[in-house]
Amino acid sequence: MTWLAQRAEHRQAQGLHRTLRPRHADSQRIDIASNDYLGLATDPDVVEAGVAALRTWGAGATGSRLVSGHTALHAELESALSILLRAERTLTFSSGYLANLAAITALTDEDTLLLSDAYNHASIIDACRLSRAKTTVYPNKDVAAVRRAIGENPGKRAVIVTDALFSVDGDLAPLEQLAEVAQTHDAVLVVDEAHSLGVLGDTGEGACAAAGIDHEHLVRTFTLSKALGSQGGGVAASEPVIEHLINSARTFIFDTGLAPAAVGSALAATTTVLSRPDLPGLARSATDNLAEIAEHAGWQANPHDAAVASIPVGTPAQAVRAQQVCAQEGVDVGCFRPPSVPDGIARLRMTGQADLTDDDLNLVEKALRAAREAT
Repeated sequence: MTWLAQRAEHRQAQGLHRTLRPRHADSQRIDIASNDYLGLATDPDVVEAGVAALRTWGAGATGSRLVSGHTALHAELESALSILLRAERTLTFSSGYLANLAAITALTDEDTLLLSDAYNHASIIDACRLSRAKTTVYPNKDVAAVRRAIGENPGKRAVIVTDALFSVDGDLAPLEQLAEVAQTHDAVLVVDEAHSLGVLGDTGEGACAAAGIDHEHLVRTFTLSKALGSQGGGVAASEPVIEHLINSARTFIFDTGLAPAAVGSALAATTTVLSRPDLPGLARSATDNLAEIAEHAGWQANPHDAAVASIPVGTPAQAVRAQQVCAQEGVDVGCFRPPSVPDGIARLRMTGQADLTDDDLNLVEKALRAAREAT
């Protein structure tokens, strides 16, 4: 196993070694690192709903959804998610990662042309690798490349897959243009709404619904662990697609159902978003404020479209140092290094959260200023 030591040495030399840092329940640091965009992970009603589900249904789902793991609570959650997403039907999974694996592998075969954006999330990349399809990775947001690839493969059944919102810089994919290509060529469009559900749209319905994209070939994947503050993932699509996943997706058929506590919390969070249409706008506004604060502190944030704003720092070592200084100043901020950053430039990744206060933002500015001086 000497190769493991060699890999570890290489990571250390590149400044890419990662360690687990336990987060404590009584931490007083300001959080602009997590994906809890709407502040619902600790919302009393959301937490209590998870506790109530735990008491009612037990600690685990007890089996696959097709055996014993499908409860009335799962069905209620999926109905509520369909309302929020404005979808014909939704199907939940144990994680967003598994939802992407399910949708992409179940909707492709060896006769499929699979077109994937170069900046897509790792779960999409892994799904493409596991599929039997001919996979073409097109340059980030290059709609012309998608159109050209389909044209060069006449008669091939095509599936286009993209993040709705790219998670590193928080910028939107050209969804309307991709939807037009999909409709023109009778292709399936799979859109990962992980970072847009609950954040984009007038009521948090996500990027596709907000853009008015709604046709039978649209398949949306999403997570329950970001804006909804719980755990799990899902797929929103037409009735035939969902029925196909139930009967064909291995990560649904052979996985234990989502734990009842997570289901209960996600249901309460979904209900909260539906009743609080102001929350998405608050998260986006907080992100705008963070980007402005970063500039006041001497940084230049990348353009953003939702609740993520990133600051290019430079080398991994510089980004780690900046993150450490922020922590010392009382602020938790994300530090993204290769391979998480597609262009190789390490970043501080800030997430705007709906419950950030003016005092929080003042402390963030102080921390970012100290980090700038230290790097």
